[in-house]
Amino acid sequence: MNESKTKNLVGTGLCMALGLLLPQLFHAIGAGTVFLPMHIPVLLCGLCFGWQYGLICGVITPLLSSILTGMPPIFPVGLTMMFELAAYGALTGLLYRKFNLNIYIALIGSMLAGRIVSGLASTLFYGMAGKEYGLQLFLTGAFVTSIPGIILQIIIVPLLVIALEKGRVVTQPIKLSA
Repeated sequence: MNESKTKNLVGTGLCMALGLLLPQLFHAIGAGTVFLPMHIPVLLCGLCFGWQYGLICGVITPLLSSILTGMPPIFPVGLTMMFELAAYGALTGLLYRKFNLNIYIALIGSMLAGRIVSGLASTLFYGMAGKEYGLQLFLTGAFVTSIPGIILQIIIVPLLVIALEKGRVVTQPIKLSA
C-alpha cells in the first residue's frame, strides 16, 4: 500500500473517530441537533482525502455511532443520516478535489445537495416508519434549527482544511491550468 493511500485511510479513521466523539460532547451540553457535530468530520474527510473516503466516512460514522452509543437511533434517523452524510463526504471530495472548485463553493454546494438527499431519504424512511414528514419538517430541520451548525461548518471546516494543507498534513488538490 502506498504512503498516500495509507495517509488517506488513517485520516479517514481519525475523521470517523471525531464523528463519534464530537456528538457526545455536543449532546452533553444539549447542542447536538443545533450544531450538527457529526457533519464536521465527514465534510473534512471528503475535502481532505477525496470523495471515496468521504463517502465511506459518511456511511460508516452514523452507523457506528448508532451501534456504539444508540445515537442516532438506527431507524429512521440513522439510516437517513447515512445517506445525508455519504452525500456530504462524496460531494465535498468530488467538487473540491476532482473538479477543483473553490473550497467554499464545494462546501456550500455539498451542504445543499446533502440536505436534499436527507429530505428524500427522510420522506422514504419516515414514511416506512409510519411517521409524518413533510416540507415544513424538512425546512425546519435542514435549515432553521441547524443555522448555528451551518454557520459553524462554513467558518470552521475551510479553516481546518486550509491549515492542514498549509502544514502539508494533507495534500492540496491539483489545480487545473486555464
